[in-house]
Amino acid sequence: MRIILLGLNHKTAGVEVREKLAFSGDKLFKGIEKLKALRQIKESAILSTCNRVELFAVSESDEEPLEPIKDLLSEIHGIDKGLFSPHLYVFYDQEGVRHTFRVASSLDSMVIGEPQILGQIKDAYEFALKNKATGVVLNRLFSHAISTAKRVRSETKIAENAVSISFAAVELAKKIFTTLQGRTSMLIGAGEMAELAARHLVNNGVSNVVVANRTYQRGCELAAAFRGRAIEFKDFLSELVNIDIIICSTGAPDYIIKKEQAQRLMKDRRNRPVFIIDISVPRNVDPAINDIDNIYLYDVDDLQGVVDSNISGRKREAEKAESIVNEEVERYMKWLHSLEAIPTIIAMRQHAERIRDEEFQKLKNRFPDMDEETLRAVHYMGTAIINKLIHPPTVALKEQCEDSKELVALIKKLFNHKEH
Repeated sequence: MRIILLGLNHKTAGVEVREKLAFSGDKLFKGIEKLKALRQIKESAILSTCNRVELFAVSESDEEPLEPIKDLLSEIHGIDKGLFSPHLYVFYDQEGVRHTFRVASSLDSMVIGEPQILGQIKDAYEFALKNKATGVVLNRLFSHAISTAKRVRSETKIAENAVSISFAAVELAKKIFTTLQGRTSMLIGAGEMAELAARHLVNNGVSNVVVANRTYQRGCELAAAFRGRAIEFKDFLSELVNIDIIICSTGAPDYIIKKEQAQRLMKDRRNRPVFIIDISVPRNVDPAINDIDNIYLYDVDDLQGVVDSNISGRKREAEKAESIVNEEVERYMKWLHSLEAIPTIIAMRQHAERIRDEEFQKLKNRFPDMDEETLRAVHYMGTAIINKLIHPPTVALKEQCEDSKELVALIKKLFNHKEH
């Protein structure tokens, strides 16, 4: 029995290749059904995200299933195998288990520690389970992968600290204001990064969003998305007196907030703190503003420095996570090898019980007048002897990982057991 994992991801293929192999809707259902129909495969599942497409299979066949799986991918997506085959990776058994656990724990993600992949793993497993594609091996693999990911998150800080520019801005705002509940924010410009930062702010408690954009209609659309209000771009300076957090992202070639304007603003605000995030390139806020008390100005380079520091922190935590993954892979492989030994354990016991029954019958034939109580005692003793004799090899078969195949072969030879 083998676990086989075949796939590609953001490290091995560009988006133009990945998108051609993506599974969703009817294609996902069709893919699972076709995998189930392959005679070489006993269990299967498909994981498809924007960054990876991976097919899981359990095979008990001597016939290699890789080409049939590639043919399946080619047929479902209507593309030639030569377009995606160079980008594929294949993992077997322990390496396949390790890869699955690393993926679930977000150690193989584009952004280490991102939480989305675990939910995607759960969805892939539930879909395969619902469509009766998995069995005892993959059921245990996915449930163990999910528990490993949870252990990584609880025992390391891999998911802590911002690793995107927009979220780093929010984390800094929290440090300045302690809480964002009830704070007000203004978007000056309607760039994508500014919009994302505003979304993070709202999700963290900011209750009022004002949008000032050169195109007023676009400002109205963005304000509606945050249940805020839009103002004319020329009026933004006068509105800043009541704003706590300013996100600036315009295409202006020069500063739109100068030091003198900021000094007047702080006087009108009675020196209440204000946090300014200048995501614009070139910068739209005069950096000299940082010299004014209670103004906290960060530009895109400042935020990138925070992100880089946090990424380094996540990488250090990832080393701890890898140790956890290694432990859990070892546990899973022990279980898997014990599963492979079950037929031998059953056959060994059946062989011993057959000998007991034959000898017991001979005893009854030789002593026909033996009473029932004595016969029961003799039979009980025979069973006790069987249990004591087969206990050590049974334990060895269940616990041994490295040489399980050799151990199975040796025990078969010792017990003169042949496959039927």
